[in-house]
Amino acid sequence: MSYTAPVEDMIFTLDTLGFDFSAFDKETVEAILDEANKLASNVLAPLNKTGDEEGLKLKNGSIEMPKGFKEAYQQYRESGWNAVPFPEEFGGQDIPWAIAFPVQEMWQAANMSFGLCPLLNQGAVEAILHHGSDEQKQYYLPKLISGEWTGTMNLTEPQAGSDLAAIKSKAIPQDDGSYKITGQKIYITFGEHDMSENIIHLVLARTPDAPEGVKGISLFIVPKFMEDGSHNDLICSGIEHKLGIHASPTCTMQFGDNGGATGYLIGEENNGLIYMFTMMNNARLSVGLQGVAISDRALQAAYAYAEERVQGGGQAIINHPDVQRMLLEMQSLTEAGRALTYEAAIAFDKANAGDKEAQAIVEVLTPIVKSFGTDNAVHITSTGIQVHGGMGFIEETGAAQYLRDARILPIYEGTNGIQALDLMFRKTFRDQGVAVKAYIESLESHADETLKAYTKKLNTAIDHILTLPQEKAGFIAHSYCSAFGLIAGGVKLQQLCKAAEGHSDEEFSKAKSESYDFYKNHILPRAKACIESILAV
Repeated sequence: MSYTAPVEDMIFTLDTLGFDFSAFDKETVEAILDEANKLASNVLAPLNKTGDEEGLKLKNGSIEMPKGFKEAYQQYRESGWNAVPFPEEFGGQDIPWAIAFPVQEMWQAANMSFGLCPLLNQGAVEAILHHGSDEQKQYYLPKLISGEWTGTMNLTEPQAGSDLAAIKSKAIPQDDGSYKITGQKIYITFGEHDMSENIIHLVLARTPDAPEGVKGISLFIVPKFMEDGSHNDLICSGIEHKLGIHASPTCTMQFGDNGGATGYLIGEENNGLIYMFTMMNNARLSVGLQGVAISDRALQAAYAYAEERVQGGGQAIINHPDVQRMLLEMQSLTEAGRALTYEAAIAFDKANAGDKEAQAIVEVLTPIVKSFGTDNAVHITSTGIQVHGGMGFIEETGAAQYLRDARILPIYEGTNGIQALDLMFRKTFRDQGVAVKAYIESLESHADETLKAYTKKLNTAIDHILTLPQEKAGFIAHSYCSAFGLIAGGVKLQQLCKAAEGHSDEEFSKAKSESYDFYKNHILPRAKACIESILAV
């Protein structure tokens, strides 16, 4: 199945949500997105199915990527796409994240396995950019930003998943200021591959005198190849055989089997988790974007199949009411997710410029975007299979791969249960609901009467939540996060619908109206059920 990026819808969404086009006018943004679409549709998308089928080859600690991936990465890198959102000082293009997100959506929609490489790399760049020394920035950032090198995130260990306090990897200080790193990390995305000249691992580990728990974790830069060209004491000892994303290497990494891998401390000892959150929060927004991307890919495939499949009296199944229902559900949820994610990206740019209110919005939206976009992705890709009928269960159509690939999204970069707890305790209890209620107030300024009734119910739920003990609040965290996402997504979709009323293209305006009407009548009531479950506790 081919892929074409919804460039018009991307620009319309940015415009509606208030993106400032003064530095990058609409024509420039359109040109950027059109060029990205060419790479996504012509180069990356054709590799999606073949990469899924071929998978990866591990031999003597080295991984061979599927046919065409290495060449595609070189084209991606040489065209400057890896540098889009990063500072010019280190070779970046200083393009706003609000434009970088639509570009990244294309990579993820066209080929999610491929897109995971730049996703993890951008997190590594963000961590070093915000917390590394001047020397580290000057040495690592230019090559990570150019894509000559790629970066990874090494958190998880066999006994330490969401519970990072259980990390056992060790870092022993050396006389020259470096550290010797020993330990095993699992589920390391692109921990080994043959697309870049070097791989820069960001590794969580404990120094000898570190306090127990998360307060004793430090963050280290551990390169695959040292400055003199020698191979560091690390190796990929295995790759996971997964349900989906078959062309993305998920590695078990061994550090220090022969005396210790050389690592370099980022910032100060015992502050590693704080630094890693810079990387993780960036990645969590991007994973939410992955959910939107794979949803759109599944939606495009479902529409195409429904238009050509003839059943029931010689007519295409797109004319059948139940198929129309499924397609409208897929469409409205995808558009709502895109709008929420782009809103977070716009706020992210403002926050980076020092806007504290925007920073508060980013913090509130991060767990919501991640959960809403990825839970919906699983549902949407499953519905896409249903539209295909029996052919959806057959690998030939590609519909099954979208579901298999999407299923990891609610799990990695912090499970959606963890996101719900984050929204509940760090974003609501910590300031007694001030930030979340401020965001709800901003939603109300765009909401119609139907949606204002829901924001009122959400505020009532928050007031109730703040009276609960921690155990009961944790039990309903998922309902809280779900209700928040459904209502916020509804407001964003209503904004799009209203903005489209005067659109020159009547079909475009009609489609936006249909999306919002369906969402309001058939999806938004799910938020009421979530709120009722909260109030029942």
